[in-house]
Amino acid sequence: MHNLDFALTGAWQVLLAGLALGAGLPILFALGIRSLAWGAGEASVNTSGVTAGTKRPLGTALGYALFAVVVLGVLLGLTFIVASGFGYKLDFSHIYPTLVEK
Repeated sequence: MHNLDFALTGAWQVLLAGLALGAGLPILFALGIRSLAWGAGEASVNTSGVTAGTKRPLGTALGYALFAVVVLGVLLGLTFIVASGFGYKLDFSHIYPTLVEK
């Protein structure tokens, strides 16, 4: 019975990692695009011309923050791949990731 518990615990960890790294970054990117669109405001067209919408700086800031998280995730993944090729591994025992020899 303990083996089943270990297997299910491992399966949940793999599922969460797959959601965070596999689908999580594209979802954050899409939310960043959506928040930039919301931050730009909605333009209206009438007989006198096109009127720009009201700008929402919170949406723009949130969009750039989400893009920064996506870029950091990609850079961390590339660092993991390159470090393992050179015989290092990423260590998360501190607040920031460090490279240590295997």
